[in-house]
Amino acid sequence: MNDLPRLKPDPIPAIRPVPEYQADERLQAVYAETKERLQTPWMGVVTMAFAAYPNFYGALWSGFRALADQKEFVDACARLRSEAETAAVALGPKPLQEIMLAKGYGPREIDEIRALIEVFSHGNMPYLMIATAARMLLEGDTLSEARAVTPYDGRHGPAAGQRLTLIEPHHADAPTQDLYAEIQSALGLPFVNTDYRALARWPSYFQAAWGDLRPKIGTTAYEAAATKVHARATTEMRAAPNPGDLSAERLIEAARKDATVAEVREVARLFQWLLPGLALNVAYFRSQLGGSPTL
Repeated sequence: MNDLPRLKPDPIPAIRPVPEYQADERLQAVYAETKERLQTPWMGVVTMAFAAYPNFYGALWSGFRALADQKEFVDACARLRSEAETAAVALGPKPLQEIMLAKGYGPREIDEIRALIEVFSHGNMPYLMIATAARMLLEGDTLSEARAVTPYDGRHGPAAGQRLTLIEPHHADAPTQDLYAEIQSALGLPFVNTDYRALARWPSYFQAAWGDLRPKIGTTAYEAAATKVHARATTEMRAAPNPGDLSAERLIEAARKDATVAEVREVARLFQWLLPGLALNVAYFRSQLGGSPTL
């Protein structure tokens, strides 16, 4: 039974992400290890926001790192991804491949877009799991008492060495800036997630993809789908082993060294609320270009 309600903080807390280029030597090493173990080419905004609270994030990652590249966690993320992709298909994405070809996109360009979507389809899942663990523990909840894990052999993420090209608001043309403003308004967020800034590299594609998704956001069906993703993340995080012995007491004590526990908890709640919707949206984009649910 899932007893962690999906909760959007009101008001939205201020976040102060520490980008990779601003990280000191110690934090750069943590970021590099995070990306290596999760097999993602970017640091999620959630973990960069947590890094603004160094004692808190240090305690969270020191406990999570023992799980992050193990089979049990990889399999849990795969099941979470399948939940998001199945829920997205049920929302009825509009096929876009033929539309993009008619706009002049070649098969190679469409494949590049698919490959980028794959990066986020994979990477959003561990970041959602981390946010879920952080929120649970900051609310005094517990994780599993199981400690045994199984090493994962091979690669589960996209090919290593990829770099993301992000279209920041100050880089964007006026139509893309307007689109970013619409995304923030539709999602009720004061920032634009990395996924959207990366996909905006192809402006006409992203306008079409977002234009199809936008009417679904906020509908009863959409909220139910996002809640399914949230519930699956909670279920998987509760069932996952806890080899790093993460506990509420340990994480709360660490958070108190950085700020009030309430402040850090609201940041965790924000990301644990928004990431199910982000995972659902990326799954929707994937389906538009012909991707079917994994697993």
